[in-house]
Amino acid sequence: MPLSRKPLVVITRKLPEAVEVRMRELFDVRLNETDRPMSREELAEAMGIAEVLVPTVTDRIDAELISRAGPQLKLIANFGNGVDNIDVKEAHAHGLTVTNTPNVLNEDTADMTMALILAVPRRLTEGAAVLTGEGEWQGWSPTWMLGRRISGKRLGIVGLGRIGIAVARRARAFGLSINYHNRQRMSEAIETALGATWWESLDQMLAHMDIVSVNCPSTPATFHLLSARRLELLQPTAYIVNTSRGDVIDENALIRLIEEDRIAGAGLDVFDNEPTLDPRLRELARKGKVVVSPHMSSATIEGRIEMGEKVIINIRMMADGDRPPDRVLPSMV
Repeated sequence: MPLSRKPLVVITRKLPEAVEVRMRELFDVRLNETDRPMSREELAEAMGIAEVLVPTVTDRIDAELISRAGPQLKLIANFGNGVDNIDVKEAHAHGLTVTNTPNVLNEDTADMTMALILAVPRRLTEGAAVLTGEGEWQGWSPTWMLGRRISGKRLGIVGLGRIGIAVARRARAFGLSINYHNRQRMSEAIETALGATWWESLDQMLAHMDIVSVNCPSTPATFHLLSARRLELLQPTAYIVNTSRGDVIDENALIRLIEEDRIAGAGLDVFDNEPTLDPRLRELARKGKVVVSPHMSSATIEGRIEMGEKVIINIRMMADGDRPPDRVLPSMV
């Protein structure tokens, strides 16, 4: 069913100015000028008046909130690639369409993944802190600030999807051997192009890798996919990088194993309890054992604008009575 000519669109966070300007031109928009995350009650109020809700990863749209939505709400147009913040099954049961913004963040996220793959073994942030901290650099020494060579090491990608493939392309150029674990093996053409080796067993792959990159989506099936038991399979010289979602890794177990020197280190852009960072991770970062960044792997101006354009297209298609191109169904999550 088509929406009103200018549907009422409520946006839960501040978006790039170019996106907001375009939305004001096309829709009846309620903006979040402060960029403060909406409270649960504010989200409920928004869902009570909006024809289209545009939430982000910071908004938990669960079954209880969906049950409070007004009858006018037709579309939840998520400003994000993942939809782990939305109960898609419940939304579908209530006749709501859910969309996301796929395929615009692959390269940006892969860039940050590669940056962390380099930063952790080569101790980049630890070295930079020597120059910017309270200490004084004593000059070059043959045995000081030694890291690990990247070339020739084995990279294991957990989730060789679009982002994982982009990571593999970059990593191969740095001389890493590409390994991956998916539930389903990729085509021979993709494996040949990437020089990639498929491991049917995630456990076996983890035990043989020098660096592990987590690039699978967050779903009920991937919650703590890298459990304490699986993390203990890693070699003491191995590093782990996560630019996916924090809950894919058992963060508590990861911290413990790094503290005990049973894993060499980690590069983390996502965390279990965002925006709260476990104080033990702060301490490990100060010691140079982990590199942490504040969920910024997709944070480029170009990427955010493209995400906004995707949201706009999905809303316009819905408003015209057509099927939005980025519709997410329960079977897809």
